[in-house]
Amino acid sequence: MIHLTKITIRESKEDKYPFNIPLVKNIREMDFISPVTILVGENGTGKSTFLESLAVAVGSVTVGSESIMTDTTLSHARELSDYISLSWKVKTRKGFFLRAEDFFNFANKMAQMAQELKDDLKKLELEYKGRTAHALKLAQMPYVGSLQGIKQSYGEGLNVRSHGESFMDLFQSRLAPGGLYILDEPETPLSPTRQLAFISLIKEMVQKNCQFIIATHSPILMAYPNATIYNLDQFPLKKTNFQDLEHVKLTKDFLNNPELFLRHL
Repeated sequence: MIHLTKITIRESKEDKYPFNIPLVKNIREMDFISPVTILVGENGTGKSTFLESLAVAVGSVTVGSESIMTDTTLSHARELSDYISLSWKVKTRKGFFLRAEDFFNFANKMAQMAQELKDDLKKLELEYKGRTAHALKLAQMPYVGSLQGIKQSYGEGLNVRSHGESFMDLFQSRLAPGGLYILDEPETPLSPTRQLAFISLIKEMVQKNCQFIIATHSPILMAYPNATIYNLDQFPLKKTNFQDLEHVKLTKDFLNNPELFLRHL
């Protein structure tokens, strides 16, 4: 399902960040013609800034950080979002925006919340010492319920398992049918095997009317079947074939002959 079909970036006379990054200066429109759009480009191209601004324009919620409208790290994105117009086929309020750092912030926040609940339970045991077990149980119920909710959604805790496992747990618990998901370098905590599992999860959610817009450096994610790939290093913007991407060519060449590259280091 394609919810968001097109964005238009209005030209600005400003010559400062974020209006002076190559992507914003050179791209006026971007079409979304398939459920999965992959954005590729070197560091400094403006992929992250673009996705942040798009998320603000869409009104996405974030994972593991403040409101997208108050997060101080997104002030530049809010400024640029005023110049972005959206075209929808079917507007959706479902979905979220995720940066790699948001995942780690979220995992830490959930761990802190769980520990605070456990500490509160211990305090209640002291406060209710000498009172009936029934009274203690009633007082503990809200805290126990919250802890069970965290465990039900994320197992023993996002901080207990590996980053890759935790990331997949988070995604599986947060993805909902009919959503628009804007993801900035989601491969960061994932091993190659986990990236393949992540592709499988995306495919499953696409079948449930989800749309994904993903900025990535991973050739594995770039290989998602039938994805629309835009190379943000080249203007004017046009759809790019997987085999033609420099990321893919370089990775293939390196794996075929790593010594050729490493001997010059």
